[in-house]
Amino acid sequence: MSMSMNRREFLQVMAVAAAGGMSLHSELAQAEKGAAKLYDLPKFGNVSLLHITDCHAQLLPIYFREPNVNLGFGDQFGKVPHLVGANLLKHFGFKPNTLEAHAYTYLNFEKAAQTYGKVGGFAHLATLVKRMKANRPGALLLDGGDTWQGSGTALWTNAQDMVDACKALGVNVMTLHWESTYGEARVKEIEEKDFAGQIDIVAQNVKTTDFGDAVFKPFVMKNMNGVPVAIIGQAFPYTPIANPRWQTPNWSFGIQEENMQKTVDEARAAGAQVVVVLSHNGMDVDLKMASRVKGRRW
Repeated sequence: MSMSMNRREFLQVMAVAAAGGMSLHSELAQAEKGAAKLYDLPKFGNVSLLHITDCHAQLLPIYFREPNVNLGFGDQFGKVPHLVGANLLKHFGFKPNTLEAHAYTYLNFEKAAQTYGKVGGFAHLATLVKRMKANRPGALLLDGGDTWQGSGTALWTNAQDMVDACKALGVNVMTLHWESTYGEARVKEIEEKDFAGQIDIVAQNVKTTDFGDAVFKPFVMKNMNGVPVAIIGQAFPYTPIANPRWQTPNWSFGIQEENMQKTVDEARAAGAQVVVVLSHNGMDVDLKMASRVKGRRW
């Protein structure tokens, strides 16, 4: 995908920036510099993993507002990732009215959105992935799911636009959630045809309802710069409740804690020095499961 801007569009961007209270030669340049620094991370180690999730088929940049309410229950109340607004800024030491404040909170959203414009989009994402991989040879791009569903074009093409986009982006391994709403046959068709030899779908907790056979590979082994790494998949465990059951009538989901432990043990026995779980559980369930399963790195 290409991102080009003609003179008229450039002037419109400048006008929006000015409306947000930015001067052309100082504040705008400072904002661009700050945006670049968000991902200016030093390389370390010899295993690098990049992670995306929940893009919900948004190929183009959008205005995105962080929530002002994010409830945590029990021991998770008032803890990350359930902090919003000023509490989040205070916890992480971010200053108000900065790029970080706009990226992570809803505060002053209207003014900040005018200043910084739309965010995301697969063209920008592709640029970022290439940039991160350039000095991290062998890095893997992991997709946590909720990728194929959420736009008109994804619906009209039966997810084909997102399937092609993920291949072009360079996704290596993914797990599932709303992908299942395309139905069992379509998901397997994509796995066995479009993704064959390029993208692995992993999910240790998806089994057939009759004999309990694995629907997808529970994990894949990747040799990353001489280090054997296992990527275990954990699809959203409540898919038959959160989504129409008739779309996956022959598949069972669930957390499958005992099978997760078995899968970790199998990966270790196969020589994995690093075991990573690519999960769509959600943070609270992930933390609980991680406390009960041994021998993994989440």
